[in-house]
Amino acid sequence: MRVKLHVWRQQSANAKGQFETYCADDVSPDMSFLEVLDVVNEGLVGENKEPIAFDHDCREGICGTCGQVINGEPHGPQRGATTCQLHMRKFSDGDEIVVEPWRARAFPLIRDLIVDRGALDRIVQAGGYIDVRTGAAPDANEMPIGKAVADLAMDAASCIGCGACVAACPNAAAMLFVAAKERHLNQLPQGQPEHDDRVRHLVAQMDVEGFGACTNHFECEATCPKEISADFIGEMNRDFLVAMARAREPVDKPK
Repeated sequence: MRVKLHVWRQQSANAKGQFETYCADDVSPDMSFLEVLDVVNEGLVGENKEPIAFDHDCREGICGTCGQVINGEPHGPQRGATTCQLHMRKFSDGDEIVVEPWRARAFPLIRDLIVDRGALDRIVQAGGYIDVRTGAAPDANEMPIGKAVADLAMDAASCIGCGACVAACPNAAAMLFVAAKERHLNQLPQGQPEHDDRVRHLVAQMDVEGFGACTNHFECEATCPKEISADFIGEMNRDFLVAMARAREPVDKPK
């Protein structure tokens, strides 16, 4: 099959960007989308031209670095998959495919299809961890945790921090990412000592980074490659309101 790619090219954040068109011939339906970009780059290098800059690492749908907006959809048209898991059988011979970087103020562009997603790392650093002393790892059944709670925690922990939820949201909100990090730890017994501080710090850092507000479009849930539920956002909002109310409660004076 043969496809035509319209790829966003931009040398730096301050440079003027534009779409450039490349044709990829002899594309196998079994090739991944990133393999097609590799083929295009091989041709560009052979012509002494600058290859397309794009992020990738594991190519197994685990690391989340391969974020690209493909035909207007973060990670492309395949539900529950990252860009590296997107195969060309999802397209047809002769298709024209538009490839762009994540577009969000909190994700400044570095070059071509690469953006700086350090804002997500700083959010995790603000509260996405357990800091209290919990001792050594307990034996498997020493700390009983209900299956429903364990399943919810694992569902939230599946977030790979790719930023597709931000790229899909019309407000560039990071609520699904933040909610996944908060609910992962706040579900479990080990996370309870820092429960209130965790949600307040995560939300505060999210605001500092300049992400937009959530207005319940649910685009984040639809595009998440790990299909994380937007229900976590509602639960985090509840936790946040309770934590803020507790923070404002007057301290009892000693008698």
